Amino acid sequence: MITMPGFLLHVGAQVQCAHGGPATPTATNPRVLASGQPTALLSVPYLITGCTFPPPPAANGPCMSAQWVVGSTRVTSAGQPVAILGGTAVCAPTGTPLVTVSAQTRALAT
Repeated sequence: MITMPGFLLHVGAQVQCAHGGPATPTATNPRVLASGQPTALLSVPYLITGCTFPPPPAANGPCMSAQWVVGSTRVTSAGQPVAILGGTAVCAPTGTPLVTVSAQTRALAT
């Protein structure tokens, strides 16, 4: 399996649901810093606020949380893979992806 490298996601990364709602990790990883800020682990869910996707019966929104399902395969911290730019996360309850708008561009992982 070939893995693509990606920049580590840190607390200052701008992440949002597909509908523009900002997403933030529920916990941070202080053991690894990127641009002086704690990084995010694959196992840590993100909370989403301000999603504009309509609730039932019009749709199945708004996005409330998200979980990373694909991240680093070789770089871990505290025994957990780190979240990376280019990884995959799924929002609940909509099933739509998280979108990383910006992240630090110094620390890279595969």
